[in-house]
Amino acid sequence: MRVRLAPSPTGTLHIGTARTAVFNWLYAHRLGGQFLLRIEDTDKERSKPEYTTNILEGLQWLGLQWDGEPVIQSARISEHRAAIEQLLASGHAYRCYANEAELTAMREQQAASKQAPRYDNRHRDLTAEQQQAFIAEGRQATIRFRIDDEATITWSDLVRGEMRWAGADLGGDMVIARRAAADQIGDPLYNLVVVVDDAAMAISHVIRGEDHIANTAKQLLLYQALGAEPPVFAHTPLILNQEGKKLSKRDGVTSVSDFRQMGYTAEALANYMTLLGWSPPEGMGERFSLAEAAAAFSFERVNRAGARFDWDKLNWLNGQVLHELGAEALRQQLLPLWAAAGWPADSSGISADPAWQLQLCELLGPSLTLLADGVDQARPFFATPALNEAASAQLELEGARPALAALLEQLPPGALEPDQAQALLGEAATAAGVKKGVIMKSLRAALLGSLQGPDLLATWLLLHRCGDDRPRIARCL
Repeated sequence: MRVRLAPSPTGTLHIGTARTAVFNWLYAHRLGGQFLLRIEDTDKERSKPEYTTNILEGLQWLGLQWDGEPVIQSARISEHRAAIEQLLASGHAYRCYANEAELTAMREQQAASKQAPRYDNRHRDLTAEQQQAFIAEGRQATIRFRIDDEATITWSDLVRGEMRWAGADLGGDMVIARRAAADQIGDPLYNLVVVVDDAAMAISHVIRGEDHIANTAKQLLLYQALGAEPPVFAHTPLILNQEGKKLSKRDGVTSVSDFRQMGYTAEALANYMTLLGWSPPEGMGERFSLAEAAAAFSFERVNRAGARFDWDKLNWLNGQVLHELGAEALRQQLLPLWAAAGWPADSSGISADPAWQLQLCELLGPSLTLLADGVDQARPFFATPALNEAASAQLELEGARPALAALLEQLPPGALEPDQAQALLGEAATAAGVKKGVIMKSLRAALLGSLQGPDLLATWLLLHRCGDDRPRIARCL
């Protein structure tokens, strides 16, 4: 059992391609098969090495390791041309000399008559004399594959059941090679090369989006003409936006690398993509690993309807993943993000101490939704924040500054224990004649520049270890 992912390196790894990769990986691991990778780089103008690198890195980051070395499609051009020569020799393909002006006129006439656009097969049965006349004019030729309008193409789809497609609905004879001199074969095109490569790679199951259904009908005809055994097909639902339309770049973030940069974890994104079109068995829940999903995966539970992208569900899953991480694992994830922000600035300071960073992660971890939140929420621990409007207003309340002054006066120079810190807050409130809530809010304003933030006592103890609590309190006096 062999499945494959066949991305084109004409852009970064798209969320739709990644979801296709997830389903292929899950099915292969469910049945003990192989998950192969083929880079379809035959679009010479748009294919770029950096996109190939992005695709490979994205798959590895998601945990979707493939078997063997990736197949590079452009390296197999001789095999593609050999297949076209076979089709020409068997009469399944022919050279078409229609130029672009003629094809444009044909399409315009069809549009005016309100007919569906299709090639009218005008050069299907040219005589040798007619061909020579076109060659004498200097015309180049595409190569077209004959499609019988009377044919009915059927297959049993793992998602959609029995499928039937009429040959008359496939748009006429299909171009399988671009224009070239009449004695040559131009660049082979998608439907032909996919069939040749899948057959050569012994692909047993092709799992891809439903937007390929019409291609499947054409490709089955090619398998038959080439005498190759076709694979089993599974056409998965498209990923839709909130308006029910196919997710596209107009919807904003669609690249896996963008999700990674935003602070989503690989575990959460892979988990969520599994849920985009697949329903887990009862009792399994929605939070699981790829390995757990593979053990339960089947196409009987893949939906036919499109899957709407739900940011709230993805955020919830990402939060669950982060909350499940131990403090050290979270620290390892956050360290490169902190370093990119320039923290800790002093590598010899307490904030560079792994034990101090571990306590910070224990404090922040339960409130994180994205890894990026671990940067925003850590910011006031590495750099003194300005006071926002609410914090400044708090310090103007009667007794707020006297309470902070009393606290600062009583603050010991050495270590500070939780019980001791609680006692100091009570003593400062008493000395200033205010309720304990006033001193606590005022201290939070002084330390974090805001009235919002994590547990006050833990925050204070961390900043006291750095020696940052004194100057932050003093600036408010």
